[in-house]
Amino acid sequence: MYKIRIILDTKEDVIRTILVDDNLNLEDLHATIAKSFGFGGQEMASFYKTDDEWNQGEEIPLFNMEEIGEGVSMQTCILNETLPQEGDKLIYVYDFLKMWTFYVEVIEVSADKKGDLPQIILTVGEIPSEAPEKEFIAEKLDDGFGDEEDIDDEFGHFDDDYDFTEY
Repeated sequence: MYKIRIILDTKEDVIRTILVDDNLNLEDLHATIAKSFGFGGQEMASFYKTDDEWNQGEEIPLFNMEEIGEGVSMQTCILNETLPQEGDKLIYVYDFLKMWTFYVEVIEVSADKKGDLPQIILTVGEIPSEAPEKEFIAEKLDDGFGDEEDIDDEFGHFDDDYDFTEY
Protein backbone atom coordinates (compact mmCIF):
# COMPACT_ATOMS: atom_id res chain seq x y z
CA MET A 1 0.00 0.00 0.00
CA TYR A 2 1.24 3.49 -0.87
CA LYS A 3 0.53 6.76 0.91
CA ILE A 4 0.90 9.53 -1.66
CA ARG A 5 0.79 13.28 -1.13
CA ILE A 6 -0.38 15.42 -4.05
CA ILE A 7 0.16 19.18 -3.92
CA LEU A 8 -1.44 21.56 -6.42
CA ASP A 9 0.99 24.19 -7.71
CA THR A 10 -0.81 27.31 -6.41
CA LYS A 11 -0.10 30.10 -3.93
CA GLU A 12 -2.59 28.67 -1.42
CA ASP A 13 -2.09 25.20 0.05
CA VAL A 14 -4.20 22.65 -1.81
CA ILE A 15 -3.14 19.15 -0.77
CA ARG A 16 -4.56 15.65 -0.90
CA THR A 17 -3.07 12.57 0.70
CA ILE A 18 -4.33 9.28 -0.67
CA LEU A 19 -3.86 5.59 0.02
CA VAL A 20 -3.60 3.35 -3.04
CA ASP A 21 -2.70 -0.23 -3.82
CA ASP A 22 0.99 -0.67 -4.68
CA ASN A 23 0.28 -2.44 -7.98
CA LEU A 24 -2.04 0.27 -9.30
CA ASN A 25 -1.14 1.51 -12.77
CA LEU A 26 -0.58 5.23 -13.39
CA GLU A 27 -3.79 5.49 -15.44
CA ASP A 28 -5.77 4.56 -12.33
CA LEU A 29 -3.63 6.91 -10.23
CA HIS A 30 -4.45 9.69 -12.73
CA ALA A 31 -8.18 8.99 -12.31
CA THR A 32 -7.82 8.92 -8.51
CA ILE A 33 -5.92 12.21 -8.40
CA ALA A 34 -8.37 13.92 -10.78
CA LYS A 35 -11.34 12.73 -8.72
CA SER A 36 -9.74 13.74 -5.41
CA PHE A 37 -9.41 17.32 -6.68
CA GLY A 38 -12.93 17.41 -8.12
CA PHE A 39 -12.10 16.89 -11.79
CA GLY A 40 -13.94 14.46 -14.05
CA GLY A 41 -10.74 12.87 -15.33
CA GLN A 42 -11.80 13.31 -18.96
CA GLU A 43 -8.99 15.68 -20.00
CA MET A 44 -5.58 14.74 -21.36
CA ALA A 45 -2.91 14.37 -18.72
CA SER A 46 0.67 13.23 -18.28
CA PHE A 47 3.01 12.30 -15.51
CA TYR A 48 6.64 13.36 -15.71
CA LYS A 49 9.52 11.66 -13.98
CA THR A 50 11.44 14.05 -11.78
CA ASP A 51 14.51 14.23 -9.62
CA ASP A 52 14.69 15.29 -5.97
CA GLU A 53 14.66 18.96 -7.00
CA TRP A 54 11.42 18.54 -9.02
CA ASN A 55 13.19 19.00 -12.36
CA GLN A 56 10.91 17.63 -15.05
CA GLY A 57 12.12 14.59 -16.96
CA GLU A 58 10.68 11.87 -19.19
CA GLU A 59 6.96 12.05 -19.96
CA ILE A 60 4.55 9.23 -19.17
CA PRO A 61 1.52 10.09 -21.34
CA LEU A 62 -2.04 8.94 -20.82
CA PHE A 63 -1.93 6.99 -24.09
CA ASN A 64 0.83 5.25 -26.03
CA MET A 65 2.13 7.88 -28.43
CA GLU A 66 4.42 5.58 -30.42
CA GLU A 67 3.46 5.01 -34.05
CA ILE A 68 4.75 1.45 -33.97
CA GLY A 69 5.16 -0.87 -31.03
CA GLU A 70 4.48 -0.57 -27.36
CA GLY A 71 5.59 2.81 -26.04
CA VAL A 72 5.36 3.99 -22.47
CA SER A 73 1.92 5.01 -21.22
CA MET A 74 0.14 5.37 -17.90
CA GLN A 75 -1.51 1.99 -18.43
CA THR A 76 1.83 0.18 -18.77
CA CYS A 77 3.49 1.85 -15.75
CA ILE A 78 2.82 0.17 -12.41
CA LEU A 79 3.16 2.28 -9.27
CA ASN A 80 5.57 -0.02 -7.38
CA GLU A 81 7.87 -0.17 -10.44
CA THR A 82 7.70 3.52 -11.37
CA LEU A 83 7.94 4.82 -7.78
CA PRO A 84 9.54 1.95 -5.85
CA GLN A 85 10.45 3.80 -2.63
CA GLU A 86 9.49 6.54 -0.23
CA GLY A 87 10.50 9.98 -1.46
CA ASP A 88 10.05 9.12 -5.15
CA LYS A 89 8.34 11.92 -7.08
CA LEU A 90 6.39 12.70 -10.21
CA ILE A 91 4.96 15.86 -11.71
CA TYR A 92 1.36 15.43 -12.88
CA VAL A 93 -0.17 17.81 -15.44
CA TYR A 94 -3.94 17.64 -15.94
CA ASP A 95 -5.79 19.35 -18.82
CA PHE A 96 -3.16 20.72 -21.20
CA LEU A 97 -5.34 23.74 -22.04
CA LYS A 98 -5.43 24.85 -18.41
CA MET A 99 -2.18 23.23 -17.22
CA TRP A 100 -3.21 22.19 -13.70
CA THR A 101 0.15 21.10 -12.28
CA PHE A 102 0.59 18.82 -9.27
CA TYR A 103 3.56 17.53 -7.31
CA VAL A 104 3.16 13.84 -6.45
CA GLU A 105 5.34 12.24 -3.78
CA VAL A 106 5.38 8.82 -2.16
CA ILE A 107 5.44 9.50 1.58
CA GLU A 108 5.01 5.94 2.83
CA VAL A 109 5.25 2.42 1.46
CA SER A 110 3.87 -0.39 3.58
CA ALA A 111 3.06 -4.08 3.24
CA ASP A 112 -0.42 -3.46 4.72
CA LYS A 113 -3.39 -4.37 2.56
CA LYS A 114 -6.75 -2.64 2.62
CA GLY A 115 -9.81 -3.57 0.65
CA ASP A 116 -11.37 -0.14 0.24
CA LEU A 117 -8.66 1.57 -1.84
CA PRO A 118 -8.12 4.13 -3.23
CA GLN A 119 -8.96 6.32 -0.26
CA ILE A 120 -8.48 10.04 0.43
CA ILE A 121 -7.15 10.38 3.97
CA LEU A 122 -6.30 14.11 4.06
CA THR A 123 -7.82 17.11 2.31
CA VAL A 124 -6.34 20.58 2.74
CA GLY A 125 -7.62 23.63 0.85
CA GLU A 126 -10.00 24.15 -2.02
CA ILE A 127 -9.05 24.11 -5.65
CA PRO A 128 -9.27 27.59 -7.21
CA SER A 129 -11.92 28.23 -9.86
CA GLU A 130 -9.23 28.80 -12.50
CA ALA A 131 -5.84 27.20 -13.03
CA PRO A 132 -2.93 29.44 -12.03
CA GLU A 133 -1.05 30.95 -14.97
CA LYS A 134 2.21 29.25 -15.77
CA GLU A 135 5.35 31.14 -16.62
CA PHE A 136 7.65 29.16 -18.86
CA ILE A 137 11.28 30.18 -18.65
CA ALA A 138 13.88 28.59 -20.85
CA GLU A 139 17.58 28.87 -20.37
CA LYS A 140 19.41 30.58 -23.21
CA LEU A 141 21.23 27.74 -24.88
CA ASP A 142 24.47 28.10 -26.76
CA ASP A 143 23.56 26.84 -30.21
CA GLY A 144 27.16 27.00 -31.42
CA PHE A 145 26.42 29.73 -33.97
CA GLY A 146 27.20 32.75 -31.78
CA ASP A 147 25.38 36.05 -31.97
CA GLU A 148 24.20 37.48 -35.28
CA GLU A 149 26.80 40.25 -34.99
CA ASP A 150 29.53 37.61 -34.82
CA ILE A 151 28.71 36.06 -38.18
CA ASP A 152 31.59 36.35 -40.59
CA ASP A 153 29.69 36.87 -43.82
CA GLU A 154 32.11 35.89 -46.55
CA PHE A 155 29.56 36.86 -49.23
CA GLY A 156 28.50 40.18 -47.69
CA HIS A 157 30.50 42.23 -50.19
CA PHE A 158 28.19 41.12 -53.04
CA ASP A 159 25.50 43.45 -51.72
CA ASP A 160 27.86 46.37 -52.34
CA ASP A 161 29.16 45.24 -55.75
CA TYR A 162 25.94 44.08 -57.37
CA ASP A 163 23.28 46.31 -58.85
CA PHE A 164 19.99 44.47 -58.28
CA THR A 165 18.02 46.83 -60.58
CA GLU A 166 19.98 45.66 -63.63
CA TYR A 167 17.80 42.57 -64.05
